Order: sequence, then C-alpha cells, then structure tokens
Amino acid sequence: MATKVMSKVIIRPAVEADIPQLAQFIRPFVDDGQLLPRTMDELSELIPSFFIADMDGRIVGCAALEIYSPKLAEIRSLAVDPHARGHGIGKLLVEACLERAREQNVFEVMAITATDGFFKACGFDYTLPGMKRALFMQMRDKH
Repeated sequence: MATKVMSKVIIRPAVEADIPQLAQFIRPFVDDGQLLPRTMDELSELIPSFFIADMDGRIVGCAALEIYSPKLAEIRSLAVDPHARGHGIGKLLVEACLERAREQNVFEVMAITATDGFFKACGFDYTLPGMKRALFMQMRDKH
C-alpha cells in the first residue's frame, strides 16, 4: 500500500491577499451548509481574525477567532480540505486560535459545531465554569 506524503503545512495569520483564494476555498463548505456564507466585504472585515493552513501556496484549511469581549471568543469557520484531513491541520488551526485568545487574555473560547468529538479531542468540554451552561434559541429558520 502506498503512503501519501503531505507537504509541510504552515499555519499563519490571513492577509488581504488571501481573500479571493479564501472565498473560493470556503465555497464548497458553504454550499454543504457547514459554514455561513461570506461576502467579499465580510471576508475583508474578518480577515484579521482568520488563520490559514497553507501548503505550497495553496489554502488547505482555515479558522477564525472572533473575540466578542475579554470574557468570550468563538472559533468560527473551521474548515479543512477533505483531501488533507487526518493530518492534524484542524488541530493546528484550533491551537493557533487558542494561542491568540491567550495573547488577548480571553477568559473563555467556545465552538459551535456538529463535530463535537473533534473539539473534545482539542480540550473543549460541554460545561462552563461552575454550574453554568450555554443555551441557545434559534430566532429564524435560515441564517
């Protein structure tokens, strides 16, 4: 059985020049309902919060850390190219987000996900400090 060797992946902050490729990268995830759609203007506004997984000049993953306040931030828009999964890229992106949260002295980081096992493997848990729980109410059918 042949083993596919992956090139070196670099996790780096996104820059304005990444926006066209980032928009193209996230399109299939948006089409599948895994990520929220983003206009080019929204991506431009959000680019300082994004990290890119770069392999040979090609985006193979992304994640954003949206900081709401010193108390709370959220990991958003986490996506990894299906052909690059299983090599720790998602975990590296989460670690980059968590490191930024530490640098900004954020108290809690949350992730809203359909793949809770992945986030639990990254150290996330269902509970908040003490007896608190996060509760949500959907106010409309579509984003």
